[in-house]
Amino acid sequence: MRIYIDADAFPNAIKDVLIRASARLNVPLCFVANKPVRVEGPATLSVILVPEGLDAADNRIAELVQPGDLVITADIPLADRVVTKGAFALDPRGKLYTQENIKNSLALRGLFKELRDGGMMSSGPAALDRTDRRTFANRLDRFLTRQLNIEGKKT
Repeated sequence: MRIYIDADAFPNAIKDVLIRASARLNVPLCFVANKPVRVEGPATLSVILVPEGLDAADNRIAELVQPGDLVITADIPLADRVVTKGAFALDPRGKLYTQENIKNSLALRGLFKELRDGGMMSSGPAALDRTDRRTFANRLDRFLTRQLNIEGKKT
C-alpha cells in the first residue's frame, strides 16, 4: 500500500499527521504537486513534481494509484477516479470515499457548483480547525490499521 497526497491544494495542518503515520507504519508516502513541496522525514517519503497545468497532479496520481492505495485529496473528481481504480480517497476533513459513497459525493459537488454559479451560494468550506485535524487523524489511523491488518492476513 502507498499513500499519495494531492499536494497542490493540500492543507499543511495535516502534513505532520501523515508523515508520523508513514514513519510509524512504514507506509510509503508520496506528495504529488506542480510546485516544490518541502518535506522532511523518513525514507518512506517522496515528492513527484509534475508540470504546471490543469489537473496535472491529479492525472499523475490517477496513473500511479493501484487497488488498495490511499489518496489524500479534497478533489472529489479525483477521488472518483481513484475509487474507480479500486483504491480509496480520504479528504483532509476525514471523509473516506469508497465505492459505496463516491457517486453521491460527486452529485452533491455538482449541485453545490450550480448553486455557486447561480449566485445562491457564495462561500466554500471553512478553514480546517482542530476538530477537523483530529477527525482526519483518527480516520487515517483506523483506515491504515484495518488495511494493514487485511494485507498482513493475505501474506
